[in-house]
Order: sequence, then C-alpha cells, then structure tokens
Amino acid sequence: GYLETVCSFWVMFLKFVYVCNGLLVTLLTKIKEGSVLQVVKQYVQIPVFVMIRPRGGDFLYSDREVEVMKADIRLAKLYGADGLVFGALTEDGHIDKELCMSLVALCRPLPVTFHRAFDMVHDPVAALETLLTLGFERVLTSGCDSSALEGLPLIKRLIDQAKGRIVVMPGGGITDRNLQRILEGSGATEFHCSARSARDSGMKFRNSSVAMGASLSNSEYSLKVTDVTQVRTLNAIAKNILV
Repeated sequence: GYLETVCSFWVMFLKFVYVCNGLLVTLLTKIKEGSVLQVVKQYVQIPVFVMIRPRGGDFLYSDREVEVMKADIRLAKLYGADGLVFGALTEDGHIDKELCMSLVALCRPLPVTFHRAFDMVHDPVAALETLLTLGFERVLTSGCDSSALEGLPLIKRLIDQAKGRIVVMPGGGITDRNLQRILEGSGATEFHCSARSARDSGMKFRNSSVAMGASLSNSEYSLKVTDVTQVRTLNAIAKNILV
C-alpha cells in the first residue's frame, strides 16, 4: 500500500518523496481528506511533496478545475506538505503564466516543482526561462520524449541552460539499467522514478467476472508497490555517481 511505498523511500534516505493525487500513480492520496498526507508525515522524516493534479489527461484546466487545485494546495499546506508539484499549459502549448503565477503565490513559502506537463510544451528552451521567471525551484522532465533516456540530449541541454538556477530533474522510464547513463550523460543531480513492482493480492476469494474501473485498468488482485530492492540499487548507483 501507500505507506509501504513511502516507508521504502524513507528507509533509503532519499531526498524527498512525491505524494500524488490522481489515478494510476505509485502513491495515491485524497488531499481533500488530508488523511493520507497526515499519516505519511507521521512515518517519514524526509520532505513530502504533494502533486496537485485535479484529473488525468491534458494540462489545460477549466475554471472549476483551477478552483479544485487551489483548494488542494490550501489543504496540502494545512496538513503539512513540504512542497507542491503542479503544471498548467495554455491551449497553444506554452506555460500558463497567469495561472502558474497565482498558484505559486498560493504555495508560498513552500518550494514548487513544475511536473511533466513540461514535456508537452511547444518550446522547452523558452519554457524553462518562463519557469525561472515564475519562481519554480525544480522541473521534472523526460526531455519531451517518451522516456528520460530517449530525451537525454534535451535534458542535458536544459541543465546546461539552467546553470544551477533551477533543478532539472530527469524522470520517465528510469531504471537501474539506465540510471548511470542518464546521470552521467546529463549532469543531473536529482532524478525521479517509481521503482515499482507488482505484488499479488492477499485475497483468497476472487471474483474474476468484475473489474473495478476502466476495462484497461490493472487487475484488482495485482498491487503496484515500490520495490525496496530496486530503490536500494538505484540509490547505490546514484551515490556512486553523485557523491
């Protein structure tokens, strides 16, 4: 479950952990209730960053969805979030400056990260400068490609462009097989990964005729959890390169 996942990261003394609000993510929480965040904060001693994401799909939000995002930010702060993660775009693929400015202001004094909405922008070089202007401390990106490995050339270019003014964090398909290449090839000092594996459900009685949710969803009897062994391996690789 989510606590098992969070504690797996904590045991490895990672820099921080993301708690996401949405579907099909490693850590699942209802920020509106605040219960998951409260419990997570009791179990870990590393910063907990909360993702503000009212729904799946694109990053062009309606006025009602913006209301939800703002309410989630207030509640996340109330329940002890150490940072917030979000992203919003205009219909033509640019950073939504007006919306992001208002959300950043609402998040303060907490640090803010722009998530992989960045990978859907029209011009990533210009977008990075926009994020700097808006005051984001970090951007998560796969280099505008299907994975961080395939987007490695752009990630390196963005890190060179940033010159330490903002953290460019590679993410997307990172595993123990490609982490060294990504870190060494980009110069990144942080990275994002799920380190997930499937665990069979403990249910003995199973109704195979019913699927809860979309037909393409995972089986109710297969749980996605963070793999402690994977986390240890990734942590060792990173420490060997970055320390």
